[in-house]
Amino acid sequence: MPEFCIAGVAESPLGHVTDQSEPSMIALAAMAALDEAGIARTEVDGLFVNYLGEEGSVQLGEYLGIEPSHADSSDLGGGSWVGFIGHAMAAIAAGQCEVALLAYASRQRTLRKRSRAHVLAPPPPESITAQFDQPAGVPVPIGHFALVTARHMYEYGTTEEQLASVAVTGREWARLNPKAWRRDPLTVADVLASDRICGPIKKLDCCPITDGGGAIVVTTAERARAAKRPPVGIRGWGESHTHWHPHQRRDITSTAAVRSGRQAYEMAGIGPEDVDIFQPYDAFTITPILQLEDLGFCEKGAGGEMFAQGHLRPGGKLPAMTSGGGLSYTHPGAFGIFLVIEAVRQLRGEAGDRQVNPAPKTALVNGIGGLCSYSSTVVLTND
Repeated sequence: MPEFCIAGVAESPLGHVTDQSEPSMIALAAMAALDEAGIARTEVDGLFVNYLGEEGSVQLGEYLGIEPSHADSSDLGGGSWVGFIGHAMAAIAAGQCEVALLAYASRQRTLRKRSRAHVLAPPPPESITAQFDQPAGVPVPIGHFALVTARHMYEYGTTEEQLASVAVTGREWARLNPKAWRRDPLTVADVLASDRICGPIKKLDCCPITDGGGAIVVTTAERARAAKRPPVGIRGWGESHTHWHPHQRRDITSTAAVRSGRQAYEMAGIGPEDVDIFQPYDAFTITPILQLEDLGFCEKGAGGEMFAQGHLRPGGKLPAMTSGGGLSYTHPGAFGIFLVIEAVRQLRGEAGDRQVNPAPKTALVNGIGGLCSYSSTVVLTND
């Protein structure tokens, strides 16, 4: 077993949450994850949190009654919690903490917090770079993912049918997950017939907006011996980012996963051919295709066809998005923490009807943040 482990994971209430606050949702998930880990709340000395406002870890620490010796509220977008795994390992190795709690919750659906005002407003006078984006009417974030999608289609011949097959893949897994937000049958024709939101992206190419949250406990292998569930080893990790403004990207069809994946593979001593199960970040149908290619599972431009051929669906050669993904399972503004939770459950053989059989030994998780700006990759193992 590697030196560092994930000893516990849990979700908060999901979907449409009207009877909880974000901190109380985190508290429910944290208590469940810590119970799995066999660790008391008072033993947590590292706190990693994002999207709870200014000084989020301070506010959450107060709510949970935790006074950590190490805190991290780095804003790395939806992939933050995949990145936090590496940050937690570094903090533990440096002796700054021993038990790290990674936490998240959002009620974006219930509170209707996603505003369109910033799409229509002129750029602020102090912004020099925004003048290249906003006057063109590019909505954030969907407009930028639409540009990426259109470019990938132009360069590699990716089709709308192939993009739709990504949504269908997620839905086939979601139909096996009783917690998934969208579970009704879905076909490629259904996706193609859905409203065009921002060409070439259609409604069913997009993730839903839900409520939800989760918690992950990272600690040492020695400390994880007390866990009630089998601990999952962290074998490799990497992160990188490429840009903030889309017009600064050298190649909009390539992501920071190229570098973060290389780092994770090198640390783990494996290659993509050794991965049994893949958990990509699927905010839009183009993003799993980009990650599939950039992480070396296929040649650049071949990701769409790999989805269309069914290789990532139940029974496929590389099971992926096994919770249903951000497109069907849940997407409360950020999805990275749920990728890790699902990978851990699959590696422990606890995924119920959607359990990959035979149980996987090695999982690759990749989170993205911003406008495909940031990537973090982690290799997990039950060996």
